[in-house]
Amino acid sequence: MTTGLAGSSPLTGPVLIVGCGLMGTSLGLALRSDGHDVYLADIDETHLAMAEGLGAGVAATSGAPQLVVIAVPPDSAAPAIADALSAWPDAFVTDLASVKHGIVGALGDVEGIERYVGGHPMAGTERSGPLGASDLLFEGRAWAITPHPRSAPAAVALVEHVAASVGATTIVMDTEEHDRAVALVSHLPHLMSVLTAARLEPATTEQLALSGPGLRDVTRIAGSGSTMWQQILTSNADAVGALLGAVRDDIDRLLVSLESGDESLTRFLDRGRKGTQRVPGKHGTSPSDQAIVFVQVADRPGELQRLMTDTGQSGVNIEDIRIDHDLGREVGVVEVYVSPTAADHLVGALVGRGWSAYR
Repeated sequence: MTTGLAGSSPLTGPVLIVGCGLMGTSLGLALRSDGHDVYLADIDETHLAMAEGLGAGVAATSGAPQLVVIAVPPDSAAPAIADALSAWPDAFVTDLASVKHGIVGALGDVEGIERYVGGHPMAGTERSGPLGASDLLFEGRAWAITPHPRSAPAAVALVEHVAASVGATTIVMDTEEHDRAVALVSHLPHLMSVLTAARLEPATTEQLALSGPGLRDVTRIAGSGSTMWQQILTSNADAVGALLGAVRDDIDRLLVSLESGDESLTRFLDRGRKGTQRVPGKHGTSPSDQAIVFVQVADRPGELQRLMTDTGQSGVNIEDIRIDHDLGREVGVVEVYVSPTAADHLVGALVGRGWSAYR
């Protein structure tokens, strides 16, 4: 696995995007904002019209693309790639599907396979469809490039160039390694979110009234579309199944720890804490390299902007920020992530400006 910047093959011709959902439309918007010509195609005429109306490109009519991007559901990716290789014999082809090894297997020795290289931007949201698209969707996100043994170097370089041009960081890995990786960092977390959210269905109103940001954090991604996720999970069933088996073993051990009440429970919790410290944050730093300053903000226009201004005037750089709202109160709690060495200074500066701030 390697990481890199843009390849040496620049994008000089048009891009044809097949599939105008969230990902395809977002890519079209990003490429158009970078000055590239983009053609759009989709069997759903409504999606095509929406994407075109948003400015993601123009409906494909004629003209040969330099690159064809397949942005369709996983079950349709392989035949769409094969069709593109056949229809555009001088074009390179990539895709945005989240599972790769099965696609390469399904393509086999199709003519032109050397012009195809897989791609997967880690940039999805719980929203779907063209109306959820943004030209900034890929900014700062990882974009996996997954060449197969016959991928032409020029194809790999072009896809790297395109990914970098829309703000992504490219990571090159083979298809099997990619599928194991996304099972760990994407597919398993989604299922854990689903399992937690499913327990809320029979909950009483009184129980849910006690919910806070932790519950919202854990369950947010469970709201994603079920049809797409069924395709993703079944396409990567082996890798996901292996992880679920390991989680099942952990749950069995956790049940024993709960019954015994001994120090094994602490060791179990420590494993989770150590795991969170391995999740890369801004510039690849660990969350443990940041401190959180909590600030109460009234729910009225201009307050958040005032907080940002006061923070800037304190001389402290904001590493990250998130907002949570208190139940039954017209006030939100803003979590400002800063360098640990700057946290106390920021608290003092904000309190001095009339804010309710604390660590």
